[in-house]
Amino acid sequence: MNKIPMTINGVIKLKKELNHLKHVCRPNIIKAISDARSYGDLKENAEYHAAKEQQVLCEKRIYEIELKLANAHVIDVTKVINNNCVVFGATVSLRNIKTNKSQKYCIVGDDEANIKNNLISISSPIARSIISKKVSDIVIVNTPRGKIKYEIIKIEYL
Repeated sequence: MNKIPMTINGVIKLKKELNHLKHVCRPNIIKAISDARSYGDLKENAEYHAAKEQQVLCEKRIYEIELKLANAHVIDVTKVINNNCVVFGATVSLRNIKTNKSQKYCIVGDDEANIKNNLISISSPIARSIISKKVSDIVIVNTPRGKIKYEIIKIEYL
């Protein structure tokens, strides 16, 4: 499997979720299964089947997180040689040339992306368009709504 790029914050977030799944969710599900078994006939026991389904989902997520952490390539943007270019983990301020509106994004791994928090995936069209670019560069981003021109205003390595 290929290495998965992640920021330090992304790894911390996944480790917290893994800890919660293993030490809170898993024991609760085991208890729910045990309680449901005590109700008798398992063929028509909705509580038992619901708990078993929850167990499958929980174990699947635990497996996914462990796999991602095992293949994580943790990138600390403060220690990356950046040559004043946009790199993974950088926070970039862009100005839409047509509307003159500015936006600020941090480029993160796929699992960390959250557009509401201005965290965009390294796989996103914007990130792919601005990687390795410098301040004042004009980039054209292909989006479902058409091509959008941005100017890179500022690059921060936080």
